[in-house]
Amino acid sequence: MAQQEDTHTSVALIAGVASMAGLSLAEYLKSPTAPSGPLKVVRRTNISTIAPSVAHVFYVALQARDTEEASIAVNLEVLSNILSVLQGSGQASRLGHVTLQTGTKHYMDPIYDTSLANKLVPHESPFCEDMPRLPYPNFYYALEDILASYSSTFTYSIHRSSIIVGASSRSIYNTLLTLAVYAAICKHEGMPFRYPMTRYTWEHFCDMSDARVLAQQQVRAAVTEVAKNQAFNCTNDDVLTWKSMWKVLSETFEVEYVPFDGREGYDWVAEMKMKGPVWDAIVEEKGLYRTKMEDITCFAARSGVMHFGFQHVCSLNKSRDAGFIGYADTLKSMRLWVERLREMTIIP
Repeated sequence: MAQQEDTHTSVALIAGVASMAGLSLAEYLKSPTAPSGPLKVVRRTNISTIAPSVAHVFYVALQARDTEEASIAVNLEVLSNILSVLQGSGQASRLGHVTLQTGTKHYMDPIYDTSLANKLVPHESPFCEDMPRLPYPNFYYALEDILASYSSTFTYSIHRSSIIVGASSRSIYNTLLTLAVYAAICKHEGMPFRYPMTRYTWEHFCDMSDARVLAQQQVRAAVTEVAKNQAFNCTNDDVLTWKSMWKVLSETFEVEYVPFDGREGYDWVAEMKMKGPVWDAIVEEKGLYRTKMEDITCFAARSGVMHFGFQHVCSLNKSRDAGFIGYADTLKSMRLWVERLREMTIIP
């Protein structure tokens, strides 16, 4: 996919195509039902060879580091380099729109930076796009700012997802895959598949974003006048509790459902950190695609999300007013994506 492109062909460049959002984007962009019409899709590769043909950039290549300042630096470098090449190729640029995927961390704080996460206070939910920025470093803010600096050159849209549900072995925060690995280890070792977090998150509402719904909104925004230079929340348009999800996950992963027992001292992260050799044995026994547990799971990050002391819910009013009407039944979505992960032989 790195070959020289016909400069008369409209090209959609996906930065982060192997991620959950990227895989769904690639599939949708090639569909004849996409509002843009089917486009030639390329990966982020030797961009200079395709620069004159690129009409749309879909940036879903988010990277996380131990500190928010480090995350700002690495993400700014990647996006800046892409835009620099596309705008400075020596030929007239066809770039008309850049789509940026971020998320609800925009409304909270640097939740994955342990030096800051316990000191910060999020906005009250439901989260709305016009809420002011919090006074803390956040690489989402930095990425939005660099796009705004190009607003006289091309348009952009920002899409703030909730917890993404999709299929990939190369996404930094894949909740479903993390839980699938946890369930497989529990089943392999005869351990109960217990909910490892708090009563609050067990009983209170949250929302999620199916990768297909996210792709549909992003592609439609790229060709919709009202979406230019705007930010939109993107979720499945339903809310649910971890209690309801745990029942479905237990059934889907074929493990016994264990209700939350009220104990909140279970150190899930520490225990799972020791289970790498168990996952290796499962991969070998089941003939799975070879992965290392630490490369496909995010136990510490998911522990943080599942310890929230507030309802993780977004408002979709702005998205609906703009004509974005995509939705998904989250519980059905989970079943679908688990089957997809099995088809990819990533999980048993």
